[in-house]
Amino acid sequence: MDTQGINFYDKELDIGRIVAEAQLEDCDEALNICDLSTVERKFELWQKQLPRITPFYAVKCNDDKRIVQTLADLGVGFDCASKNELKQVLDYGVSPDRIIFANPCRPISHLDYAKQQKVLKGTVDNEFEIYKLHKHYPESNLIVRFKSEAKAAQCPLGDKFGCDADIDASALMLLAKSLDLTVTGTSFHVGSGCSDMEAYERAIRKAKNLFKFGQLLGYDLDLLDIGGGFPGSDDEHFIKLADTVNSAVQKYFPDERIEIIAEPGRFFVAASYTLVCKIHAKREVRNAAGKLDTVMYYLNDGVYGSFNCILYDHQTVTVEHYLPADPLLPTFKSLIWGPSCDALDKISENLRLPYLKCGDLLGFPNMGAYTVPIASAFNGFPLPKTLYFKAI
Repeated sequence: MDTQGINFYDKELDIGRIVAEAQLEDCDEALNICDLSTVERKFELWQKQLPRITPFYAVKCNDDKRIVQTLADLGVGFDCASKNELKQVLDYGVSPDRIIFANPCRPISHLDYAKQQKVLKGTVDNEFEIYKLHKHYPESNLIVRFKSEAKAAQCPLGDKFGCDADIDASALMLLAKSLDLTVTGTSFHVGSGCSDMEAYERAIRKAKNLFKFGQLLGYDLDLLDIGGGFPGSDDEHFIKLADTVNSAVQKYFPDERIEIIAEPGRFFVAASYTLVCKIHAKREVRNAAGKLDTVMYYLNDGVYGSFNCILYDHQTVTVEHYLPADPLLPTFKSLIWGPSCDALDKISENLRLPYLKCGDLLGFPNMGAYTVPIASAFNGFPLPKTLYFKAI
């Protein structure tokens, strides 16, 4: 990896020191502090807890070039959804066999590019896509995506993607067989940010039944894609999910000749980013008796920037202040707004914060997932700059 622009640290990253040295009081932009070593530690955790399953990073989660390069250097596979994501990953020297084109509904020009680059693995969930592949990329390896949703997930996906596992999936296999196309496996996605422990077991059981049907058709199915849904900021929950996945895999797919992959996104990157924002304005709201009710703070980033995760990823953000620690410091009911002129640009409310002043800084940990790729400079407010760090 090109280390130019990366700051190295020993033992532990000191966010408070970085904030103090960054002189953000003089900057209009917010600041992303990206710890690339967190990504590496997450990879080690994955290998320890899910040794049978190869991760294919979901590029859409955070397509920052240093994030993608770090994961490429680690040997991770990649889940791409478009021509541009394919190109970005291939440009880092990733071989086509380490990529799955995991978008069941792709533009023809994107399929043409995948064909040119020999990216064979791709998901399908409807007959129209199968006919499209038959016409434009008949050499591809079809992976039938079926629906099997978690009962509780941050972002459910079943309304948009995935066919019925009991009826449609077998019909799609039959259609592919009649068109002389190759089906090599099945896939599912329980939903992003899954908190349903048993969701993977249910889905893996359905996948086993589809493997049996595929074998009856003469297909040599050798790939199971268990999708994403793994948490990025709660390692304890991840370990519990991993135990459930391992048990289900051992029960239904004990044959290690079956390749098993997953599509983690937030797992790798959520905890790698801390966003630091500056208070540039404030208001005090008082009740009829003139007593202070709420302090409202206006920051230099909002829901049209990095905090789009609140709208699109249903995140609840955590806020930290950088005042000296003092258990006797009084706190006040607080509300945090973004900088735009839209009243929808609300970051968090009903908080208890110390009495802060303009120019003070607030930190937001776990801001690496579904933030950077979606952020815009709406209303003319600049996007955060990013400082990169890595352990020696």
